[in-house]
Amino acid sequence: MSPGAAGPPLLGIRHHGPGSARAVRAALDLAQPRAVLIEGPPEGDPLLALAAEPGMRPPVALLAHASDDPGRAAFWPLAGFSPEWAAIRWAQARDVPVRFIDLPAAHTLAAPEEEAVEGEPDAAALPVDPLAVLAETAGYEDPEQWWEDVVEHRGTGAVRDPLAAFAALEEAMGALRETYGDGGRPRDLVREAHMRQRMRAARREFGDDYAVVCGAWHVPALRARTTVAADRALLAGLPRTKVETTWVPWTHRRLARAGGYGAGVTSPGWYAHLFASRDRPVERWLTKVAGLLREEDRQVSPSHVIEAVRLAETLAAVRGRPVPGLGETLEAVRAVMCDGSDVPLALVEDRLVVGDVLGEVPDAAPAVPLQRDLTRRQRSLRLKAEARERDLELDLRKDTDAAKSLLLHRLRMLGVDWGVPTASRGGTGTFRETWRLRWEPELSVRVAEAGIWGTTVLGAATAKAAAEAARAGELGEVTALAERCLLAGLSEALPAVLRALADLAALDTDVARLAKALPALARSLRYGDVRGTDSAALGTVAAGLAERICVALPPACAAGLDADGAAELRGHLDGVHGAVALLADGQEGLRERWSAVLRKLAGRDTVPGLIRGRAVRLLLDDGRLPPGETARLMGLALSPAASPADAAGWIEGFAGGSGGGTLLVHDERLLGLIDAWLVSVPERAFIDVLPLLRRTFGAYEAGVRRTLGELARRGPGPRGIPAGAGPAPEGFAPDLDPARASAAAEVARRLLGAA
Repeated sequence: MSPGAAGPPLLGIRHHGPGSARAVRAALDLAQPRAVLIEGPPEGDPLLALAAEPGMRPPVALLAHASDDPGRAAFWPLAGFSPEWAAIRWAQARDVPVRFIDLPAAHTLAAPEEEAVEGEPDAAALPVDPLAVLAETAGYEDPEQWWEDVVEHRGTGAVRDPLAAFAALEEAMGALRETYGDGGRPRDLVREAHMRQRMRAARREFGDDYAVVCGAWHVPALRARTTVAADRALLAGLPRTKVETTWVPWTHRRLARAGGYGAGVTSPGWYAHLFASRDRPVERWLTKVAGLLREEDRQVSPSHVIEAVRLAETLAAVRGRPVPGLGETLEAVRAVMCDGSDVPLALVEDRLVVGDVLGEVPDAAPAVPLQRDLTRRQRSLRLKAEARERDLELDLRKDTDAAKSLLLHRLRMLGVDWGVPTASRGGTGTFRETWRLRWEPELSVRVAEAGIWGTTVLGAATAKAAAEAARAGELGEVTALAERCLLAGLSEALPAVLRALADLAALDTDVARLAKALPALARSLRYGDVRGTDSAALGTVAAGLAERICVALPPACAAGLDADGAAELRGHLDGVHGAVALLADGQEGLRERWSAVLRKLAGRDTVPGLIRGRAVRLLLDDGRLPPGETARLMGLALSPAASPADAAGWIEGFAGGSGGGTLLVHDERLLGLIDAWLVSVPERAFIDVLPLLRRTFGAYEAGVRRTLGELARRGPGPRGIPAGAGPAPEGFAPDLDPARASAAAEVARRLLGAA
């Protein structure tokens, strides 16, 4: 309020500021109001009492979501250093009524044009940034630095009259509102009308003996004299929906503006430290930094801390700042503790300046039944939700680890990606799993959304899997779903999935889709074995699918495929080959039938070279093709009668992928055939096939490429590529036979009608 203005104290703050929080607390101590009104959704009033519970530990957030659409939600985050939280705790400690007065979430979430938000956007989101204008007026280039100097670094002892400080800020904001109006946010006018209505109600109950804590931008509008009718007109006709509210854990990282939170701050960890440190904040902060760096095996001694404190204070004095701020402390850390390197400094910024503090809410907080079941299972498995990313190694042979795996897979089925599977460092066995865990506040919304499927994690995941099977339109969707069901142990959902799988498989005639679906089924059978799941019915479907692929694949590969189609079928060929290896143990004769298919593909001229070469390689790797036969097929594929593009495709299919380079290093005959073909390709054709060859040989490991290069450089001889590359394939000779060539030429002349 302006000096001498009548009315209740309006404490204009910036969200999440330690100096603002201290000033609010000091102002409330001085004013001793009979009630405290706070910017926030009124639906949160019944939950305010939980703020005093021992199990409540900020940062937390009020979550409001539409009852019929939990995904439409909004958050109002509060940290321990938030002025609103300080006001709530001040009121509760003195048994003073505290209420929220912002526009109800029922209106905010009902407006179709409104997106789900996280509290009030920062002024930086406005066309005109009020802080930037005030900072520029004060001679500052950085608005953040100005606000820190004026407010955040202000200790309680430095504020003789906190109400006068708030009055000065109100006067400054009043001048800005006169110049810029609503700042380009007409929605604020509606919010402010509702806040004035709640203030009128408080005046009828407490007179002017109440205090308001709100964003400084709103204070002039709340102080303005308006009529009840005018405010009602602004609020008339607002859409409305039924909402549910609760407290959810929040994180310092999600309070950071870099995380996309409009009202966020750049350094929540630093601000939390300033608020918690009653004295010597810079010394205590740099001691924390030293401890972190020592944990990372950097040599940081107490003398480093002393020198860093001196440097930070010197920088602040040179720059005319009242105390060292975050900028000065980080520069001191870089120079003294990090030897000028930004690498360890980035760790300090991530772990301490921002941080991964995760709040907690008491069990008494409202929650959907699914959330309560999840909480019980987390506790029973000792699987704690943490804001910091961490890896979890599981051995599925252990009951507890298997239960953790099932829980995480079921949550993924529900769209709650608390954990994401990642490559295991402990081995490649199917009994090992590695998860990357990180709890994000938004997952609370996902749990609320998933509550429509059931009251327990198992029941909800089962119901959702059955629903997905019913609406699946492609075979690949159902096979992937079957795999997820077995991973999650959803045995009750498998009958519905298998029915959908059998129906779609019977109707689908596209061999590419059939081939794409089979590997997922084969993996599902393997997971079923590992987890003790009965998957016999799934095996029957997979075997039938494999038989259909064996029949349909050869014609599909010879049906005038272009390069892209051949590449797609080459990938399916690899997938089916791996699936057959998994299925063959339980399906007598399947491996032989598949080998016959590969032989047919390898020897059919109408099949693209890429697929023929791959078929030969798969047969060779399985030990079903003698080396001499492999060389014969390669010689035919690379003969002068073959087009260079088809021959290059054959080489890519045969020698591409894992182990191809090593195979050529150890088989001089095959390497010699490829080398001889390469030197015989015409220049123009070579330019055309070069991208294919580069893709094949460029994927080899450096050592393999180097060895192949040495063999090629040495040329014919005992230590290089052998002359003639060994015996020629059947039907070919190293040199031209004039007699046989003359006979062939005579036949050609007669066929062409030449004399």
